Parts: sequence; C-alpha cells; structure tokens
Amino acid sequence: MLGLGRNSIRLFRVAGIDVFLHWTWFLVALIEIQGRANAYSSVTWNVLEYLALFLIVLLHEFGHALACRQVGGTANQIVLWPLGGVAYVNPPPRPAAMLWSIVAGPLVNVLLIPVFLLLGTVSQSLGIYDAAPSFHPFLRAVATINVALLVFNVLPIYPLDGGKILWSLLWFGLGRARSLMVATIIGFLGVAGLIGVAVLERSTWLGILCVFFLLNCWSGLRGAFAMVRHEKGPRHETYACPACKTAPHIGNYWSCPQCKKAFDTFASKAQCPDCRTSFASTKCPECGESNPLDRWVVQTGAPSPAPIG
Repeated sequence: MLGLGRNSIRLFRVAGIDVFLHWTWFLVALIEIQGRANAYSSVTWNVLEYLALFLIVLLHEFGHALACRQVGGTANQIVLWPLGGVAYVNPPPRPAAMLWSIVAGPLVNVLLIPVFLLLGTVSQSLGIYDAAPSFHPFLRAVATINVALLVFNVLPIYPLDGGKILWSLLWFGLGRARSLMVATIIGFLGVAGLIGVAVLERSTWLGILCVFFLLNCWSGLRGAFAMVRHEKGPRHETYACPACKTAPHIGNYWSCPQCKKAFDTFASKAQCPDCRTSFASTKCPECGESNPLDRWVVQTGAPSPAPIG
C-alpha cells in the first residue's frame, strides 16, 4: 500500500491504535457537501452524511486492526483519506492469519446492514420520519453508502480487500509469493475493466482510483518477484522451524531491538554480534512463531526440510 501517513492529522488513540485524517479529506468533504446541498432541507444533514461515511470507514478499518491483533499481528495506525481508509496491519506471515485480518473489515459492513434496517424500523414506529422529514433520506443514503462500500471493497482488485482475500486464499495452495503474483495480475485485469467504466461514465473519481490501483498492483507485483527471488536464496539446512518445518534463509533478516543492527541469528547463535545481546527465542520469518534456538536444530540423519513456495 502506498504511503498515506504523511500530511495527516492525528485525531485520537483508541486501544493503542492511532487514528489519522489526511488533510485532503476536508477538501473533498467540502466538495461533496456542496454537491449534495439540495438533497436535504438543511446543509446540516449533508454534514451528518459525510460524518456517517467517516464513521463507517473507521469501523471497517478497526475491524482489520483488531482482527490482526487477534491472530498475533501488530496494528497501531489507521489513516482515513477521501478515497477510503488504510489500516496498517502486519499479521503473522500465515495465510489464515492474513485472511482473517482482511475479511474482518468487510464483515463490519455486513453487520451494519441489519443495524440500519433496525434503525429504519424503530424510527418509523417512533414517528421520527414525520418529525424530521430529512431523516429518512439521510438513513437511506447512509445505508446505501455502506452497501456500496462493501460491494466495491470485495472486488478482486489488489489492494482492495477482495484482492487481498484472493491472495490469502491462493496462498494456501500456491505459497506466499506466487499467490501474490496471481492476485496482482488479476488486479490489473480488474483495473482495465474499471478504466472502461470510468471512461463510459466520465467519472473523475473512478479514474483517480484506477491510477491508485495500478500503482499498488505494480508495487505488489514487484514485491511478489522479490519474494520469489528470496525464496530461492540459500538456507541454513541444519536448522528448521519447529512449527512450519521450514529451513531459515541465510542472511541478516533479524534485527536487534537493543542496537537496531540487522544480523543472522543462526550464524551468531542467537546473539547480536554488535552489542552481544542474547535472545531466548528466535522468530520464524515464514510463519511468525518463536522458539528457542536449540529447538530449531535438525536432528542428525533427518531429511532436510523443503523450502516453502
């Protein structure tokens, strides 16, 4: 995902997650509110509609973040911007963990559907529609926005949730790198279709989204090729992760939290060669599980584990 954290305003912090708002959100909010000024009896309803969009996107991103934490990953930042939101999540490198971290976002939108239906029923029975005539079109518009965001988000286009869900599902059979490669290629095809729609509808916003998707698909494809090259690299054949049975790569893929230096934990026997800090456990870069170094040692005479991918 392309960087969005720059030029963002920190709004608040909830459950250890910092929420930022990109400055362009205010500009687009002004344009959208003015563009729908005739939809309600008062501009106040237009402001409430855009704030409701803000809340829906925020809940969606919190779904990603909290699900990522549930599977043992890290998620400490959410950035909201005019074209949606981004939860900076880092789930363990396992397909099931990635899948749940991504699915949880659209699941929030699914759960909001009956909430809006219930609000509509209760409001009608209480006479709110008669007391505030603009409330009904407001609620209908917000419910429609929620469904539209859900449908659009699950399109199989990387980096939309649908594209990442496709990546996670393919990961089970193809491995991390090749599944990402397939997902981004399918994403390119999907973007081509969206470009056609943007041209037919003369939609500037959709055109901007297509550019954003193309950049991210290209970035994802380059990342997939880098993963393939990495998977083919040399490994420590005398070690294997106790959890996923994968031999670790040779290289400075571990970082010392004390001195921040990168080093090869297996070459230095779980000790930082710079500050001499020793580590009780070593984290597997493939599955994310941590185990003491002595549990990584392959028994004499045991077959060497095959690389993943």
